[in-house]
Amino acid sequence: MITSAWPDESVTAWALAARGGDPDAVERFVRALHRDVRRYVTHLSADPQAADDLAQDTFLRALGSLHRFEGRSSARSWLLSIARRSVCDSLRHAAARPRLADRADWRVAAELAQPHGLPGFDDGIALLDLLAALPGERREAFVLTQLLGLPYAEAAEVSGCPVGTVRSRVARARATLVDLLAAAEAQACAAAPAARPAA
Repeated sequence: MITSAWPDESVTAWALAARGGDPDAVERFVRALHRDVRRYVTHLSADPQAADDLAQDTFLRALGSLHRFEGRSSARSWLLSIARRSVCDSLRHAAARPRLADRADWRVAAELAQPHGLPGFDDGIALLDLLAALPGERREAFVLTQLLGLPYAEAAEVSGCPVGTVRSRVARARATLVDLLAAAEAQACAAAPAARPAA
C-alpha cells in the first residue's frame, strides 16, 4: 500500500488556514494532495491522458468552495469527493459530444504516440490493464484504499456507500486481480517455447 507523505491532520490544518486566506497554506495544501488526486482521477476515469486536466479541475473547484470546508472530515476525503464529482461530470460531458478524428486510422496513430522503453512503463501499463478489468465500483474502492492509502471509513465517505460495502469491494477486487494475474502467468508460460534438451 502506498500512503501519502503528509498526515491528514496537517493537510486539514492547511486547508483550514487556506480558507482563512493564507497563501502559503494554499500552496502546501495543493502540493500535499496533488499526487493523490492525480492518481485517483487517472484510475477513476481510466484515461491517463485526461488526468492533469481532471486534477486541475478538482483543485479549481476545491479552492472555489474552500470557504465552505469546515474540517468535519479530513481535507483529503473532502478533496477526493470533489475529484470524484469532477470525473463524473467529465464522463457525462464526453458522452454527450461526438468524437472526431483527423485520421482514417486514429487507433494506430494513438498507439504510436504512446511512450515506450521507459523504466517501469510496461509494468505501469500492465497494472492499468488489470485495474481496467475490474468493475468501476471495485476499482474505485481498491484505488482509494490500496493505492492512495485511505482508511476504509474515508473511502466509504468519498464513494458515498457503507464501510462494509467498501471492504467487500476491495476483497472482491483483490480476488479478481489474483485470478487475472494467475491467468496471465499461465498464458505466458503456455506461450513460451518448451526448452529443448541439449544434444
